[in-house]
Amino acid sequence: MSPKRAEKMKGIFPAALTMFDAQGELDEKATWNHADWLIRQGVQGLVAAGTSGEFIALDDTERRRVIEIILDAAKGRVPVLAGTGYYSTRKTIETTQWAEAAGADGALVILPYFQRPPKPAVLEHYRLLRKNTALPIWVYNNPGNSACEELKSWEMAELARAGVIQGVKSTVPSTSPVVEMKLLCPPEFCVFYGSFTAALEGLSAGADGWISGILNFMPSEAVELYQALQNTPDLEKARRTWYRIAPFVQLFFHPAHGPVNDLALWRAGLELRGLHGGFSRPPFFPLTEAQRADLAQLMIQQGMIAGS
Repeated sequence: MSPKRAEKMKGIFPAALTMFDAQGELDEKATWNHADWLIRQGVQGLVAAGTSGEFIALDDTERRRVIEIILDAAKGRVPVLAGTGYYSTRKTIETTQWAEAAGADGALVILPYFQRPPKPAVLEHYRLLRKNTALPIWVYNNPGNSACEELKSWEMAELARAGVIQGVKSTVPSTSPVVEMKLLCPPEFCVFYGSFTAALEGLSAGADGWISGILNFMPSEAVELYQALQNTPDLEKARRTWYRIAPFVQLFFHPAHGPVNDLALWRAGLELRGLHGGFSRPPFFPLTEAQRADLAQLMIQQGMIAGS
């Protein structure tokens, strides 16, 4: 099936948080409000039910409801990529067809996870999906979380040239695939940097945009970084902006008071900014008091909130 033609997606696409209450129930109003706030911060798109949307913690009905809520909040102001991937090809097809009917602008499809299918089967997974939907398909190339072997740049290019896929969220340790895919894939193919460790390098290398969970917490700063690298790039401004974001990445990798999960950081950061952060579903738990104090101190140092 031929994909729908659409304007090429570019820019900052937060992987929107799904808001839960303290009892772990889906908070629909808070999820809608957060998506709306992100758009008002100037982001160019949203991902619904991605990793930071905790798709793995949602049942099938909840996942579809989250996508509906974010589509409703967006109201066509920005494109929405719906997280529709499952290990099962059949369930991926069914959910992608549903997302197409619901009005999503594209499907972000995680590598088939956990069972580690061989590479030919992974490629066929996407080919079969293309035969059953006209929605643009983006590969969520995240081998670290899926336990599946990553798709290499030339394999991505093969699928792109055949019209099977239209974009990628590249969530691998290196930014080199950004360069490789920009060289190998058709010019209309969307290459997004997909981690939070090296966004300056990824965007400088030519990525069309950035998808990440940290964008829930610092959307306007990320938009500023992206814009500094467009048209007539201002690398010095981009560096200054990145150095406002990067310390929060380091807080995740080198916490002073024990390991943290990234979603807890972004949720607590939203709350410290006077916004709603909500809860994750266990086994993701909120920051400890000491970890929250570390985050607050860093936000004061970075001028994000006032000190006491």
